[in-house]
Amino acid sequence: MRLLLVSLYWPPAGGAGVQRPLKLAGHLAALGHDVHVLAPDDPKWLHRDPSLVSPPGVTVHRARNLGPRARRPAEELRDRRGAGRLALRAGLALRGALVPDASVLWNATAAPTAVRLARRLRIDAVLTTSPPGSIHLAGAAARRAAGVRWVADLRDSIALHPHRRRDVRGERALARLVARRADAVVCASRAIADEMAVLGVAGRLEVIGNGCDFEDFEGLEYRPDPRFRITHAGSFFGRRDPRPFLEALARSDSAVAARFVGDFRSSDREYAERLGLGDRLELLPYLPRADVLALQRDSEALLLLIPEADGRGRGVLSGKVFEYLAAERPVLAAVPPDGEAAALLREVGAGVVVAPDDVDGLTAALAGLVERWRAGALGGSPLAPEVRARLSRRARAEELVAVLEALG
Repeated sequence: MRLLLVSLYWPPAGGAGVQRPLKLAGHLAALGHDVHVLAPDDPKWLHRDPSLVSPPGVTVHRARNLGPRARRPAEELRDRRGAGRLALRAGLALRGALVPDASVLWNATAAPTAVRLARRLRIDAVLTTSPPGSIHLAGAAARRAAGVRWVADLRDSIALHPHRRRDVRGERALARLVARRADAVVCASRAIADEMAVLGVAGRLEVIGNGCDFEDFEGLEYRPDPRFRITHAGSFFGRRDPRPFLEALARSDSAVAARFVGDFRSSDREYAERLGLGDRLELLPYLPRADVLALQRDSEALLLLIPEADGRGRGVLSGKVFEYLAAERPVLAAVPPDGEAAALLREVGAGVVVAPDDVDGLTAALAGLVERWRAGALGGSPLAPEVRARLSRRARAEELVAVLEALG
């Protein structure tokens, strides 16, 4: 089968959003399919990771990205005054006026390129993977103009994103377009699939979650340390909040040290300073993926944060959950207790679940982990072979192949 995968997040872009398309493309090629990728010449994303490369057997095509660069509005506005602040606000307003998202301008080149590639290469199916949601416009164009099958892969919700309080850019209209025009809609969680089902999906609707990349941790070691190191990997944006955990950390045993790898908001840094955490809090900048994986494996425990977000956080089952499972270290999960992430962690016995805003619960959970660590009873959290096979990224790729083959 000859496939065209369209993704805004592709090397040299870094960060969590790159992993699902990158790994799926590699596994699809390894399964014997002819995989082509359409990506921007410049992702204009916040992070770049030169250590990431395209998988063997995958052909990458580039289309010029006419859109604006990703921004951190709150951080940038923080230090601006006077005319500089007004100019920045004007630029951010223009960026915010783009519908359905700031990346939509890439479609000016990506959509016609997808159509040309579909015709010239005789593509069997186009797979568009979001976010950003506007990526699916290229899939709709290829389906309409070239007559190819179109599969829309939704890593996040389009209409009810947990970090967005309301529909402000026509997100629901975009979700309806995907539901009614795509030959198949693939969702990373059951909650996203349920949301799309309400909109009336015309084609197939499938849940294909993220997967564990166990091979990425091969050769990485855990080395016991005099301190109890708990590590959080990932950026802070939207409604993700480290403050309840930071307060629990301030109440905890002085041997506990927390490491945050990635972006940490200035306001959260100031909050931590007021708590007097000192050298018990280590803030590391964005690092190449290989370095982040090594830090995760070499930790006593890992910290997972998913906000309640007015109930929408219950359906979040992010790639970070599976990355932590592959690291095989105990997880302290500050997540909705009745959500999908909590259910998976309980099922495989890999973590302690506490409500995101429950400071007392977080304090007690942290104390319990430290007690086990001091007693020498805090081992890793290896998964059973059958669980590893079920949760592997290759298994997810095989599930996707089954969807593609069913389309004919």
